[in-house]
Amino acid sequence: MTINWRNIGMFGLMATLFLIVGLSQSWSLSLAILNLCIISAIMSLGVNIQWGYAGLLNVGVMGFAALGGVAGVLVSTQPVPAAWAAGGSGILMGMLCAAITIAAITWAYFKMSGGTRTLVITLVGIVGYFIARSFFDPAVDAIESTDSAATGNLGGLGLPIMLSWLVGGAFAAGAAWLVGKISLGLRSDYLAIATLGISEIIVAMMKNEDWLTRGVKNVSGLPRPVPYEVDMQKSTYFKEMAANWGFDIVEFSSIIVKLSYACLFTVVLLIVLYLSEKALNSPWGRMMRAIRDNETAAEAMGKDVKGRHLQVFILGSAVVGIAGAMLTTLDGQFTPASYQPLRFTFLIWVMVIVGGSGNNWGAILGGFVVWFFWIEAEPIGLWFMDLITSGMADDSDLRAHLLKSAAHMRLMMMGIILLLVLRFTPKGLIPEK
Repeated sequence: MTINWRNIGMFGLMATLFLIVGLSQSWSLSLAILNLCIISAIMSLGVNIQWGYAGLLNVGVMGFAALGGVAGVLVSTQPVPAAWAAGGSGILMGMLCAAITIAAITWAYFKMSGGTRTLVITLVGIVGYFIARSFFDPAVDAIESTDSAATGNLGGLGLPIMLSWLVGGAFAAGAAWLVGKISLGLRSDYLAIATLGISEIIVAMMKNEDWLTRGVKNVSGLPRPVPYEVDMQKSTYFKEMAANWGFDIVEFSSIIVKLSYACLFTVVLLIVLYLSEKALNSPWGRMMRAIRDNETAAEAMGKDVKGRHLQVFILGSAVVGIAGAMLTTLDGQFTPASYQPLRFTFLIWVMVIVGGSGNNWGAILGGFVVWFFWIEAEPIGLWFMDLITSGMADDSDLRAHLLKSAAHMRLMMMGIILLLVLRFTPKGLIPEK
């Protein structure tokens, strides 16, 4: 096997950049950026599975990431007994009525035909909707009025938050199946519009369904899978270790926590990368690339194009859902308003394009490069502005304006990176073989 020193050199350069941040700014900041880069790389792998393998244009990334965040809340937070007593039974009855309605509509669709089927489906849908809402609405009002300042929601299962990573992937996969069954027959540009609209609907629900996730009031204080800084700062062992390494105990505890997260996230990244590589190099992966390159020819060879598209759409969305749950775990809170297209759609797509569409290693490298410079754009911009205005007077209005503008250089830096990559390596930093 030939060693690609160019690719190794690019990953080595990224490692050097993290070392520079650690030495010049702080090791805590360097590890914080590393953790976000790892999560971004996993999201980038999920989008690469959809676009790089099959050519599916999914711009609803933030919706699937939000479902992963919801999983963190529903799995790890403690249940709220008062809320369950006030409206839990009503919520369950409403869901039961909705499930019966869906089952009845499905039965009518397959067992009946013609005008009778249309009439029965319409009547069952209308009646079932109002019956379900008759249970659901009073229950929601009762739950949201139960100590709304502190809770106002049902809470979760009180399980370890790492389980939410798998649950988040399952949530996203279930939503992807539903979305895919509806929209995967559309042309690529219409598919992009449909997925974006559906993701906005998901995020809007998260912002407004207080009984489930407290809406815009947010859920904070999620449990951690790693130790707390306060506990380490009380430990004599950690105090001695910090002194031996020449660190302040506060900074040292922060480094240990972030390093623990990095180890956990790296394990997940390696598992996803291993499975992605095995899939890409298997007969299934070759079939997906054949479908991507020429759907008509693949269909003529007897391949179920729509079925394979649905399959890869579910797999990629599940990976994004896992990353979304990991991000909520790292933040320690669920904030629906933070799910913006700029962060969870535009940036992830830039990562795939910069890294190299169709190459899993490229998707990882793109995730690291883009997120690193997204975070470091402000200090780099401040240094650059300070350099070019060093000859101006300290009270210069132009100098003050340029220094204040340094914080807004993120988008310009992303544009510069994207333009440079598209100009000199149009297939990405690590292109598909």
